[in-house]
Amino acid sequence: MTSAATALTVEHEQTGLHSVETPATESAAIFQIISRLASNPAADPDKIERFLAMREKELDRIAKQAFYAAMAAAQAEMKPVARDADNDQTRSKYARYETISEAIQPIITKHGFSLTFDEGTPEKENHIRVLCDVMHSGGHMKQYHADVPFDNVGMKGNPNKTATHAYGSTKSYGRRYLKLDIFDIALKNDDDDGNAAGEFDGGTITPEQAATIRELLEKTGTDTEKFCQWAKVDAVPDLLSMHFAKAVNVLTQRLGQS
Repeated sequence: MTSAATALTVEHEQTGLHSVETPATESAAIFQIISRLASNPAADPDKIERFLAMREKELDRIAKQAFYAAMAAAQAEMKPVARDADNDQTRSKYARYETISEAIQPIITKHGFSLTFDEGTPEKENHIRVLCDVMHSGGHMKQYHADVPFDNVGMKGNPNKTATHAYGSTKSYGRRYLKLDIFDIALKNDDDDGNAAGEFDGGTITPEQAATIRELLEKTGTDTEKFCQWAKVDAVPDLLSMHFAKAVNVLTQRLGQS
């Protein structure tokens, strides 16, 4: 017997109220209790408050369950997105925000999700924290964030943008990769047909692997932009999973030499 069903039985015994039908769900059981208590002039207000809290908790559980079920269904439909633009500084390719949105936004909307972006307080200096609130039609909302280094210098460390341009570039970069991370979207080169297993193994490194790379970059004092140029990617999260072991090995060897 569930906690709500037990509570319903106790409530009946204490108030002398009896239901004709057994509620089909725990949520329905809690709602029935609240309705009966509210219609009873002798009902204890504290008891009503407790059942209202139970009802709120149950609704939250249902909304979360719907959110994660919809997320799994949406991710199952999403295909890798092609890198269709060139970064002249790192001599690499990346996927434009417009390309990402065109590929996945219909699926996001289909499964009841909507996204809003904002800014928060970053943990590190010279970073912008990009926030994304992912809301689901079932009522649950989850917030994600990415702290992105301020993009105002080139490969040699010289300023290459106005402050306004750098802000827009950094914000755009954060939105692009945050959207990819939230829905676990893989990137592929625009000339891949998606069927050549020898050329494309399923996508880029995971957020955990990206964190490992960043930690090794920091420990070895390696410039991130130079690493990306070596790896021929626009950013650390773009590193293909097939190249993760090689990158870790190179950085580990450098760590041993430092």
